[in-house]
Amino acid sequence: MAKILLLDGNSLAYRAFFALPTDLATASGQVTNAVFGFTSMLINLLKDHQPDGIGVAFDRPEPTFRHELVPEYKAGRSEAPDILRQQMGLVRQVLEALRIPMVDAPGYEADDVIATLAAQAKEKGDEVIVVTGDRDEYQLVEDPFVKVLYNRRGVSDYVLYDEAGIKERTGVTPAQYPQYAALRGDPSDNLAGVPGVGEKTAARLINTYGDLDGIFANVDKNTPKLRESLKSHEGQVRQNAQATPLVRDVPLDTTLDDLRMGQWDAEEVRNLFTFLEFRTLWDRLMEAVGGPPAAEAGPAEVLDVDLQPLATAEEAVDAIQRLAGATEPVAIGASWEGVEGRSPLLALAFATGEAPSSARPLTADLLGDQKVAGAVASLVADGGPPLEAHRAKELMRVLDPLGVDVRTLDLDTAV
Repeated sequence: MAKILLLDGNSLAYRAFFALPTDLATASGQVTNAVFGFTSMLINLLKDHQPDGIGVAFDRPEPTFRHELVPEYKAGRSEAPDILRQQMGLVRQVLEALRIPMVDAPGYEADDVIATLAAQAKEKGDEVIVVTGDRDEYQLVEDPFVKVLYNRRGVSDYVLYDEAGIKERTGVTPAQYPQYAALRGDPSDNLAGVPGVGEKTAARLINTYGDLDGIFANVDKNTPKLRESLKSHEGQVRQNAQATPLVRDVPLDTTLDDLRMGQWDAEEVRNLFTFLEFRTLWDRLMEAVGGPPAAEAGPAEVLDVDLQPLATAEEAVDAIQRLAGATEPVAIGASWEGVEGRSPLLALAFATGEAPSSARPLTADLLGDQKVAGAVASLVADGGPPLEAHRAKELMRVLDPLGVDVRTLDLDTAV
């Protein structure tokens, strides 16, 4: 089961902007409170959840289908402050540098994009965590596949909701949430609710009568004041109910495979962070992805290792095939161009306890040879010697596109 994070980009950037002071700026005067807060959130999410895939959904500027259904939808909402809108491009630059996909769809909102990707992931049996500050996404929660990590305030105050959590928070199930919201209304979307019907009353009505049809079929069973309020606002509620459900089949160019954590250029990211004057965030990012800050890294133990490079594909295949007959575990090490597990692979090295100081470097170029990749695949497949590695998850991620499926892992020294 893969773990996928789906982020509501506009919602989180908005929360970050209002959580941090606008005097957070570079020496040149570029305000960075929103992009700093958003990036801080992102790093925390990568560290805390270690996802296999991640995507960020954004709203588009043009009207959506909801504006056609409900002409007053979001009418009167104040424009985002200029200094927030000016930072959205920087937010996208951070995501682009980290190779995190950004997804949107004409005529739909970010919520709908997230709902669609979450539905696709659920069908595959993947675990999805939706990260948002928008309660509309409560309706997506479905045990055991989809949870909502809701941003209550600031950049670090979150609560993780499963179905029981949504029921406790709202009084209704996730499936009932759209009709509950239609009754209660949503001022942020300019959807007027029934006067006198707040969260508790809306939940009681839904739980008593099941749905809107049941509520209005039994409207005379309520107190005179509530009865009249419901009768006079039924049209408004019915209209709201067309806008509150999220669309789960938005046509998207992005697939779940596109959300896989990609390799990014550490120098490119560091240069961007330097430009934005994110002095602390670089070290935090390195910690989150397994590369400790240089200032905090202790002195490395230096071993006297006699490297024996594998010069040709034939030599590589022969060496790997000999390892397949090893009586002791085979240790696999990896060398990366930049950040461990996130930047391109430079080489693999193999060693056994029978010759601990004799590693056999296998360059990425050689690994791209079909025969060499096949030999490695055979080495790590069922029936091969037990394997030992450090941060095996990152190693598996880079080997998977080559058709190498690690099956005999015996020890991961990072666990």
